Amino acid sequence: MAFFIGRDREARRAYGFDEIALVPGDMTVNPDEVDTSLKIGGIKLSIPFLASAMDGVVDASFAVAMGKMGGLGVLNLDGINTRYEKPREIVGQIAQAGPEQATRLVQELYRAPVKERLIAERVREIKKAKVPCAVSTIPQNAEKFGRIAQAAGCDIFVVQSTVTTVRHRASRYQPFDVAKFCRKMKIPVVVGNCVTYSVATELMEAGAAGLLIGVGPGAACTTRGVLGLGVPQVTATVDCAAARDYYYKRTGRYVPIITDGGMSTGGDICKAVASGSDGVMVGSAFARSKEAPGQGYHWGMATPHQNLPRGTRIRVGVTGSLEEILYGPSRTDDGTQNLVGALRTCMGALGAATIREMQTAEIIIAPAIQTEGKIFQKAQRLGMGK
Repeated sequence: MAFFIGRDREARRAYGFDEIALVPGDMTVNPDEVDTSLKIGGIKLSIPFLASAMDGVVDASFAVAMGKMGGLGVLNLDGINTRYEKPREIVGQIAQAGPEQATRLVQELYRAPVKERLIAERVREIKKAKVPCAVSTIPQNAEKFGRIAQAAGCDIFVVQSTVTTVRHRASRYQPFDVAKFCRKMKIPVVVGNCVTYSVATELMEAGAAGLLIGVGPGAACTTRGVLGLGVPQVTATVDCAAARDYYYKRTGRYVPIITDGGMSTGGDICKAVASGSDGVMVGSAFARSKEAPGQGYHWGMATPHQNLPRGTRIRVGVTGSLEEILYGPSRTDDGTQNLVGALRTCMGALGAATIREMQTAEIIIAPAIQTEGKIFQKAQRLGMGK
């Protein structure tokens, strides 16, 4: 529904996770019997969780741990892991810096050139553990890095930027050809980020094997403040899911969409899937794990930008192991652990045996969902009142 925000100027209402709720189903399903799998190209994951390609979240060892638990850790090829031989030491410097120095230090450390040899080495480190390997880069580096990563045995290649479109106008450089790149690569190419029906449709038509949905919602991202860009994640997911379903009906090719960012609890993840997402990409939740390289800190991929950083280093703390965050037992009371258990339990309550069935759940607009009856939690800063 559109509203007039001034004379002859309409604006559409959009919704985020805190503004909606899911309605329990007319029947329920045993949570232990639901199917939470996600398929991207020929790669099947037992849980629909991807860890964000941020240097404070994913390195080779974290990607291995994530893979062994059924998910997928995406390694950032433009970051610390391909610039330095011992990336954990460098990430440690960033984690230990004071708040005022953090962004400047990140910018300085990211000036070191990417070593192409390290791209192949990191891929082989992950593949040696016999888990799927996914890597990410910006469009400018996709052609060069894609060849190296694919030759080294990478399974999924992600081309990711703040805003991605098929059509890009530029006179000073050759625009990245998404369709040509997808045709050339022999492995699935996931593309992002986008938030609209039209762009999602064009990216699928270009050959993307998956889409990342979200502009600016990440905990460490400042794009919405710096540039004023973004669409709340519920509306963005619903719109792009509609594009996916229309494209599938028209072509018979199913392209999964993955909601990227803005989810800090199991409830947020459940709402993303119910809004139409096939999977989720999460950063801050996994940055809290003992296995993450950031020691309780993480920062956005655009934080190192020399002229206009669109991210900051944030402290999320270390709250438990990756296993606890994914599968429990939960040691927190705020929904930030046992995320898989939360998804399974919600699917059971909705009567959804599969992710696709969960995408048809009834959604209501419920601004009171975060506050109704929670006065003591709010007053004591517990659970949903934190």
